[in-house]
Amino acid sequence: MSQLAYHRVLLKLSGEALMGDEDYGIDPKVINRLAHEVIEAQSAGAQVALVIGGGNIFRGAGLAAGGMDRVTGDQMGMLATVINALAMQDALEKLGAKARVMSAIKINDVCEDYIRRRAIRHLEKGRLVIFAAGVGSPFFTTDSGAALRAIEIGADLLLKATKVDGVYDKDPHKHADAVRFDRLSYDEVLSRDLQVMDTAAFALARDSELPLRIFNMSHPGELLRILRGENIGTLVQGRAAA
Repeated sequence: MSQLAYHRVLLKLSGEALMGDEDYGIDPKVINRLAHEVIEAQSAGAQVALVIGGGNIFRGAGLAAGGMDRVTGDQMGMLATVINALAMQDALEKLGAKARVMSAIKINDVCEDYIRRRAIRHLEKGRLVIFAAGVGSPFFTTDSGAALRAIEIGADLLLKATKVDGVYDKDPHKHADAVRFDRLSYDEVLSRDLQVMDTAAFALARDSELPLRIFNMSHPGELLRILRGENIGTLVQGRAAA
């Protein structure tokens, strides 16, 4: 554990990250690879919690824009995150890890209710914890759920896995001259209007001085390298950029 720069982390994955090359749902090869990466990080001595979005199955905000009641849509989205969490639990356990899914909404027949002290105890006991159903309320994204849970469990770092290898000054898929930032302060993210996370999630992280690192987890081994202190992706924290 002395080799690690971070002892307890929360990893936020998008639901789309589970799709691979599929148009919908979960690609078994992708979720198996992600499970291997998480177990590798835990085996190195880290306590790892996860939050997974539900966009590969259902997007409540999208249907709400099409006329569905927003609360109903968001509740359906929460259930989609439970499905993904159970899938990740299964992938982890098939590789020999011990994992627990904890839901912010009551769904006791398939997973545990979220209780902060119990979640911390699971981590201390060497179990991987997957937080599902966001914050348990509509109008909040899974980014907000990830930031909130990271703060509650006392995580040293919130990791957000994206499709790009950090934060850029503009979309690198559209602009060849886009510049990636190695390090940013919270104030710089706001002043530059960089879309790192949704506003509520970012405010939670900033106010709690929770370090945030954005990186591309499709590159094998980068999760463990980050935990060992390597400068991968973009680090956002309270102090001004060096």
